[in-house]
Amino acid sequence: MQGKVWKFGDNIDTDLIIAARYLNTSDAQELAKHVMEDADPEFAKKMQEGDIIVAGENFGCGSSREHAPIALKAAGINAIIAPTFARIFYRNAFNMGLPIFELKEADEINEGDVVRVDMDAGEVINITQAKRYAFTPIPEFMQELVDAGGLIQFAKNEIASQKKQGDAV
Repeated sequence: MQGKVWKFGDNIDTDLIIAARYLNTSDAQELAKHVMEDADPEFAKKMQEGDIIVAGENFGCGSSREHAPIALKAAGINAIIAPTFARIFYRNAFNMGLPIFELKEADEINEGDVVRVDMDAGEVINITQAKRYAFTPIPEFMQELVDAGGLIQFAKNEIASQKKQGDAV
């Protein structure tokens, strides 16, 4: 995955990702229109599908709302890179199929840089700066969730696979 970087600071909470006033819907496309609105009112209009957010420490802190990773993914954010993530956001992101990467050197990446995430090599490559960084490995099961598009699709695939195996017996 490769994209242009949008930079945010430390402690970006779920209310900054998607404000509580929009939680009266679970429609992903409607949520996407308002993603990061309270941090940058024009963000949803400026960003493009495939862009990447690079943030500071503790991204996704605050409430446990699943709307936050849903809004980010629906807006077309390709990945999020930060030194640390709030634990509930970390799990919710994978459950929604949104790839996130812990990278202690995230502060070295600038807004507007183009970065590529090489999952096989375990690297974030800053194409603009010609730098490479190793990210904290993602557990295999979490990668399977992202590959499937989230926990629900993963479970559906597993059920279909089990039925197929049962039919073959």
